[in-house]
Amino acid sequence: MSETVDRLVWVVARLREHCPWTRRLTHDALTEYLVEEAYEAVEVIDSGPAGAWGAGAVADGTYERLRLELGDVLFQVVLHAAIATDAGGFDLDGAAEAITAKMIRRNPHVFHADGRLRDPEDLAAATIADIERTWERIKRAEREAAGAGPAPQGTTPAPAGAFADLPAALPALAAAAKVVDRAARQPVDPLPDPGPPPSGPGGDPLADEDGLGAELFRLVQLARAAGLDPERALRRHLASVRADLGSGRHGGGRTAASG
Repeated sequence: MSETVDRLVWVVARLREHCPWTRRLTHDALTEYLVEEAYEAVEVIDSGPAGAWGAGAVADGTYERLRLELGDVLFQVVLHAAIATDAGGFDLDGAAEAITAKMIRRNPHVFHADGRLRDPEDLAAATIADIERTWERIKRAEREAAGAGPAPQGTTPAPAGAFADLPAALPALAAAAKVVDRAARQPVDPLPDPGPPPSGPGGDPLADEDGLGAELFRLVQLARAAGLDPERALRRHLASVRADLGSGRHGGGRTAASG
């Protein structure tokens, strides 16, 4: 690690040793702070120039704000590692080692199994579609090796594991987007065709996030007017979808070519 990160690890260790408030912190107690700091970093990113992170973002201070927020996220990571170290679990090096090994393992188009960089012609050969398929295949193999087991014979080609490991704390809308994205990366998309895209006020298909945001907000308004909880409604529907996907009952059968 760099000298600066080593210094942060030292500071956190001294806080754990000499500050009663920091010493009594647990993984559970820090959960809300980890989520909060991550959301604050996302807020800065969302406020930045979409697709144009360059000199402008440096000049207007967006990168400086992001630097500070990512520092807060890093502090949470180091603090969790310090708590784990005190309990005899793992240290920050162990966490870094785990993610490094995972990235090497899941990106064979870039790295050999021993971590060496591949030859230039190999690096240039992989397509985005190839990379995504390989990532999902390796991730599926990791789940099976960890004891999740393969999908039952004769069920949908999408393995249950592809949809079973979403963080429970994810908001329903974010979790739904994850499920849709993972389904689309399967050899055959197990989700049914959603039909034509929604239309904006002028009748044109929604083409940008502003229009989509307005449509989603309108649905929330309608839900609240009907006395419904939109977050709970989507969460329950998503649980049903994931259960169907896990059992093979969801039959979309769409290939990447068919949309």
